[in-house]
Amino acid sequence: MSGPRPVVLSGPSGAGKSTLMKRLMKEHEGVFGFSVSHTTRNPRPGEEDGKDYHFTTREAMQEGIEKGDFIENAEFSGNLYGTSKAAIEDVQAQNLICILDVDIQGVNRIKETDLNPIYISIQPPSMEILEKRLRDRQTETEESLQKRLEAARIDMELSKEPGVFDVIIINDDLERAYEELKDILSEEIQKVQEAKS
Repeated sequence: MSGPRPVVLSGPSGAGKSTLMKRLMKEHEGVFGFSVSHTTRNPRPGEEDGKDYHFTTREAMQEGIEKGDFIENAEFSGNLYGTSKAAIEDVQAQNLICILDVDIQGVNRIKETDLNPIYISIQPPSMEILEKRLRDRQTETEESLQKRLEAARIDMELSKEPGVFDVIIINDDLERAYEELKDILSEEIQKVQEAKS
């Protein structure tokens, strides 16, 4: 695959990935593209098909996985999620840095491909703070909250293993975390901007 190096952003739900990603994309318009993941879960209010996710059926997605259309896929809370090769190629074809938001299982799967991205982990300062952030969202049932916290515990453990990530950003202060993220990506951002001028 040609084009700028993709960026794999990982980290538990509530660590602040979406907030950081949205800000990065807003501040660098025309530099980043978001690969739109596939999922079998139902859309949440305000989510658009093809923009937030490609909403699909389990049968269709299973078929794509078997055909090798996905570079990574995982099951979470009874739903399938995945990133298709086509979704990444769409972004790279526009000479954009493709951002992939995947869980730790996805990170390990991508390591088996020839994608060669920059691996970045966004982590919360602690489990307590993460739990508070998730509770403040008020989008979860107690059961799904506990599932997310359990997944976060595993994620935080596994992300500490040497060699998994190029860099780990602890998001205890959004401004600092954002600056750190921007610094790591400055070289790729520059390449894209130069190619455009």
